[in-house]
Amino acid sequence: MEPPGLGGETPLIGMVHLPALPGAPEYDGSRAAIRDAACEDARALAASGFDAVLIENFGDTPFYPDSVPKHTVAELTATARAVDGTVDVPVGVNVLRNDAEAALSVAAAVGGAFVRVNVHAGVRATDQGWLEGSAHETMRLRERLDTDVAVYADVDVKHSASPVDRDIGALARETVERGLADGLIVSGPETGAAAEGETLEEVVAARDDCAPEVPVLVGSGVTVDNAAALLEVADGAIVGTAVKTGGVTTNRVDRERASALVERVRN
Repeated sequence: MEPPGLGGETPLIGMVHLPALPGAPEYDGSRAAIRDAACEDARALAASGFDAVLIENFGDTPFYPDSVPKHTVAELTATARAVDGTVDVPVGVNVLRNDAEAALSVAAAVGGAFVRVNVHAGVRATDQGWLEGSAHETMRLRERLDTDVAVYADVDVKHSASPVDRDIGALARETVERGLADGLIVSGPETGAAAEGETLEEVVAARDDCAPEVPVLVGSGVTVDNAAALLEVADGAIVGTAVKTGGVTTNRVDRERASALVERVRN
């Protein structure tokens, strides 16, 4: 299987976690430093063998629930453009907490290949309040923008809870069949926490039943120790914390850690 927007089999996507952008409470006052660091991290991931990079406004806490301001979209566009111009691997965008319209627009503008949408279908309880999926708007926007940017959607996304007891397999099927997502993402309960094997297997089984061509990615908690086992089930992975200096999410990419994880997966 070759996941759309990523290329190759068993793709590894490395996270470029941005610090606070202008307008966010913890912004430190240097746009140039943010872009330089993002490009350096992206280059480190690509040089280590990662197949793609994913840019995310991780430092913009507290997050807007579903629509970020125009200045945030502008900063993300400028940074994504810089990253796309410095690496030869596909670039993706995720706009926290759940601004799929902004992510898709940024990716389309800079030549990005994919986006991650935390809540694409259904509803979730989060620390930003209730988040409602807007697949109906996201997929129509993609048509209006005349772009082939792939939409990867979380199922049971981290840092959230379902208000009702739903079978995760049913959620996965709905995200693909009714939400028309190009790929599914399975994460653990929080950033850096591994996805449970049973949950991952249920999502893959549901995918196999309804749309075998749709890839399933592990969205958090992938490490050197568990990568091989998780990727025996999943089609690829998004990796952040495990390849950062000291294993701290907000630190810079550590090339040795990144290379070690890639080597474990490829071998």
